[in-house]
Formats: sequence, C-alpha cells, structure tokens
Amino acid sequence: MLAPADSHGSEIPTYSRDRARRRARIASIVTGTTIEWYDFYLYGSLFTVMQPHFFPTTNPISGWLIGLALYATGFVIRPVGAAYFGRLGDLRGRKAAFLATLLLMGGATTAIGLLPGYERVGILAPALLVLMRLLQGFALGGEYGGAVIYVAENVPDGERGYYTSYVQVTATLGLLVSMMVQLAVRNYLGPSEFAAWGWRLPFVFSLFLLGIAGWVRAQLPESPLWERLRLENRLSREPLVDAGRNWKKLALALFAATAGQGVVWYTAQFFSVQFMTRLLGIPAQTATLIAAVALLCGLPFFVVFGALSDQIGRKRLMVVGNLLAAISFFPIYRAMQIVSSPLNEAAMTALVFVQVLLVTMTYGPIAAFLVEFFPARVRYTSLSIPYHLGNGIFGGLTAYLASTIAVSANNKFVGLAFPCTVALITAALGALYLPETSRTRIWAELRRGSGSGSGPYPVREPTGEHRAPSGVHLVPPGV
Repeated sequence: MLAPADSHGSEIPTYSRDRARRRARIASIVTGTTIEWYDFYLYGSLFTVMQPHFFPTTNPISGWLIGLALYATGFVIRPVGAAYFGRLGDLRGRKAAFLATLLLMGGATTAIGLLPGYERVGILAPALLVLMRLLQGFALGGEYGGAVIYVAENVPDGERGYYTSYVQVTATLGLLVSMMVQLAVRNYLGPSEFAAWGWRLPFVFSLFLLGIAGWVRAQLPESPLWERLRLENRLSREPLVDAGRNWKKLALALFAATAGQGVVWYTAQFFSVQFMTRLLGIPAQTATLIAAVALLCGLPFFVVFGALSDQIGRKRLMVVGNLLAAISFFPIYRAMQIVSSPLNEAAMTALVFVQVLLVTMTYGPIAAFLVEFFPARVRYTSLSIPYHLGNGIFGGLTAYLASTIAVSANNKFVGLAFPCTVALITAALGALYLPETSRTRIWAELRRGSGSGSGPYPVREPTGEHRAPSGVHLVPPGV
C-alpha cells in the first residue's frame, strides 16, 4: 500500500492523513487565491471612479461602456494564461506555476495604483492600464487551475467536492473583499478625495497582501500526486499537445459545464451591481453594500453544495443550477426594478442573494468535476483551458454584452437573453452528455501497470450490502 503520509525521505509521496496538516495547506491555498481574486476584481469595483483619469469623456454612458470593455480585456486574455501556466504546471509542478501567478498578479495590481493619469502622459495612461489588466488576466489564467488541483491532489478520494469547495469560495470572497476595502477607503476619505486619488490605495494595498501570500505559498510542498508521476517518469513531455489530442473532452467541459457556470457567476455577482447603479439609478455605495451583504450570506453555500456533490454527484447540481438560472433571471431582474422605486433594500438584497445561491449550486461542485474529468499528467492544462474559456470569454463578456444590448435596445432586460441562452444550452448539453465523476478515484492512476497515467478511474464497488456509502474516502490504491 501507499504510505498514508506525506513524502519524507524514501517514503512514497501521497496525501496527508493528518487532517490538521491538510487544513493548513488548504488554508494557505485559499489565502493566496482570495488575494488574487481581490486583485483581479478590484478594477471592477473601481472603474467608474477611475474612468475620468484614464478615459476622459463628456458622455457618461460611453465612459461606462469603455470601462466595461477594458474590464473585459482582463478576461479575454485568461485562456492564454491558462495554456501557458497549465503547461508549466504539468511540466514543472503545481507549486511553481501558482507561485509565479501570484507574483505576477500582485505586481500588476500594485502598478495600477501607481499609474499616471491621462492629464500627465496622454494616451500612454490608458495604454498602460490596458497592459496591466492584460497581465492580471494572464496571471489569473494560471492561478485557479493550480489552486484547485493542488487541493484535490492533497485530499482523499470521496471528499474532493468538500475540500475543493473552499477554493470555490475564494472568487466570491475576493470580490467581496474588494468591495469592502473600497467602501472603507471611500468612507474614510470622503467622496471627493477618494475620486481624486484615494482609489489608488486599494491597489497599492495589494503589495502588502502579496508579501504575506508569497511567503505562505513558498512554504508549501509540491503536490504528492504530481511528485509521484515525476519520480516514476510518467509526466507528459508536451502537455498542450497531449491535451489537444483529447479536444472533444475539452469542448464538452466548456459547453456542457463552464460556459453556463461562467455566465451565471458574472450575471449574479457583477452585472447585478451594474444593473442597480446604471440602469436603476441606485447610488453606487448603496448598490455595493447590497451586493456585499448578499455575497456574504451566500458564501457558506459553496461548501454546502461542494460537500453535497460528494453525496449525490456533481452533474445533477450543475445542470439544475444552470437550468434554474436560465428560467429565473428575467423575473428576478424585473422584480429588482419593482423594488427599486422606492428602494426596498431588504427585498433587493434578497433578490441578489437568490442569484448568488444559483452561483453556489453551479460553481461549488465544478472544481472537483474538472479535476476528475482529466488525467493527472495533463490535468493543469486540460482543466485550465475550458475553465478560463467559459469564465473568461462567456462569463467575462456577460456584463459588457448585456449592458451594450440593453443600452442599444433601450430596454433594461433584453441583455439578459445572452446569459439565459448560454445557461440553458449548458444545462441541456450537461444533462445529455456529461458523465458523473464523483466516484472517480484519481489516485488509481498511480497503480502499477496502469500505463502512463492517461486518465482517472471510476470506483468499482460492490453493489450489495457491503457497498461503501457515497462520500467515504478510499486510501490511495496499492502498488
């Protein structure tokens, strides 16, 4: 049997059976990933304040759409970062890749806070801002895959949905922290000082966070599953080529899982704020506080649905979540208009919370699903590409496309057709073609005689009275 401990000296690398040590490693990953999401979403919380400094215009609607377009550039580049860092993570190790993404993201975010404005350097100012956003998106393309894979490869089979759901919390938590930091600075300095220069402080604050997260991550050991593949000389020599050979699985993961999840996430947690401020006329500070409360209330449900997916399966939750979003967004946003005049803050918060709940249903289980769907030797590359295509392209463009369509059609709600259509298609394809992966044993790839680690193996259990209950972990297979 594999030694049920970490690799020390001549011992065989595997996950730790010490739950305290396991939790400490997960906490380290969650801390760093939350900071990266904070860095990435900070611009989304502040671009309306930053717009006059980089894109001066007399038309507020044009300035808003320009800001959204720039926000989207950080998403469009994410698949490129996914391919680059995914290859690095499969060749050189999970730790090397996600440590590099952390340093790049933190540096680019801090630089945004120090950029000169349009009045000082002219067109160079927006050009530099675009470059920093591209670097942020490039770094984020490698962060998520490394984080979820590292956690998944450090925990036992059967508990993967629960443990990886803590990584799923980080995106919403990072968005929430970015909102709260900018609200705190705005309240402390006052609106005029904040608009003049105070918006820079949350970006510069990232340098402090970078130092903490960088030190914490540097202490982590390499993923035991990747280390085992390295020791046995079973790593892919060219992960991009090997992943590309399985393009049908990449396409299935994109169109039957991540595309719908991406539009649900960004409609609920980003477009909802734009809808309240720009289309309903709610003050930005009030809308941000409403969204922050809804996000805070929704955070525990990522773990709830992640753990539940260990019991009832990943596929069912993801399909139902996408379907519910597709049929409920229109009535939810019409209800938001009704309660906005006069503003009923409690009702508005509840409506945003319902959307966040749909996010947790689709997003909570998807990390475990993607890890189980792809083989270890090309897992970083294969997982990252469809995830960042779904979230970077489909999800990242949701706010811009929905807002542009709404303004062009002079109809607040018609832009919702984009996320609803994508979510509906994903639900249908997922129901028809996605496999259920919750009983997959990724550690079975390490069996002697299993070849090159070409793919995870489903659990084959007795079907009688001695069948192991769902969610019970199995130790790594014998060798």
